[in-house]
Amino acid sequence: MTPIRDLDLRKLNSLTKYPSIPTYHALGERGSLLDDTVSFAGESLVVTEKVDGTNSRIILMSDGFYLIGSREELLHAKGDLIHNPALGIVDTLRPVADRVSSIHRVLAGSVVTIYLETYGGKTTAAAKQYTSHCEFGYRVFDVNRIALDRIDGDLEAIAVWRENGGQGFLNEAELREFAEAAQLELTPRIAVVDSIPTTIEDTHDWLRMTIARTLVALDPDASGKPEGVVVRTADRSRIAKIRFEDYQRHAKRNSPGRGDRG
Repeated sequence: MTPIRDLDLRKLNSLTKYPSIPTYHALGERGSLLDDTVSFAGESLVVTEKVDGTNSRIILMSDGFYLIGSREELLHAKGDLIHNPALGIVDTLRPVADRVSSIHRVLAGSVVTIYLETYGGKTTAAAKQYTSHCEFGYRVFDVNRIALDRIDGDLEAIAVWRENGGQGFLNEAELREFAEAAQLELTPRIAVVDSIPTTIEDTHDWLRMTIARTLVALDPDASGKPEGVVVRTADRSRIAKIRFEDYQRHAKRNSPGRGDRG
C-alpha cells in the first residue's frame, strides 16, 4: 500500500475528478438546443433530481485516510489543521467523511470516490431555492472504485481516460446498497421510465410534469425551484442532464415574444 504522502496528488486529483455529464439535447450556438439527443437505445431510465449546488467529492483510501475536494481541486486531507474554506464544502462534508471512512473498508490497491452535491448556504446563486436560513446540505449522486495503479500514467493520459468513461461507476443497485451501508442520502429518485421524449418542446413539457418543486429543500420557506433532472441507464453506462434553464433559454431565443412558460 502506497502511503498518501508518496502519491502524486495532482494525478490523484485528476484520477478522481467527476467527468462532464452531457446535456440530453446537444447545445448549439448562443443558447439554442439542437435536435440531436443522447441515445438511450430503448433502455429503462432512472430519473433523479439534479440539485443545483457545488460538485464535491470524498476520496477514500484503503488505510482509512480520506481527502475532500471540489470538482477541480483537493481542499482537505484527514488530520489537517487547516483547510480550504471554499463554498463551505469541507465544513459540510468533514463529519460525513469521518463517519464513512470509519465504517467503509476500501480494498487494498484501490480508491473509492463519493461524488456529492453540496448545496444551500452560499454555494451558488440557486442556494435560496433550497434554504431561507443559509443552511447547507448534501446529496450523493455517484460513486466509483478505481484501481490505484491508474495513477502511474501521465496527467494527460489520465484526463483522456477519465473523460472517455474510464472510471468504473457503481450501477443503480450497487449505488443504493453503498448509500444504505454508509448511511448516506442519494439525490431523490423520482421515477423509472421506459423512455423520454426526443423533441425539444416535448422534453421541456415532460420536465415540467416530472418535477415542479425541489425534493431536497432544507426548510419550508425555501423558494423551491428545481434545476432539472438527470437520467441514466440502470447500469450507469449512459447518462444525461435535462435542465430547465437550457429549455427556457432555447424557447426564448427561438420564439420571440412568446414569453417563458416555465
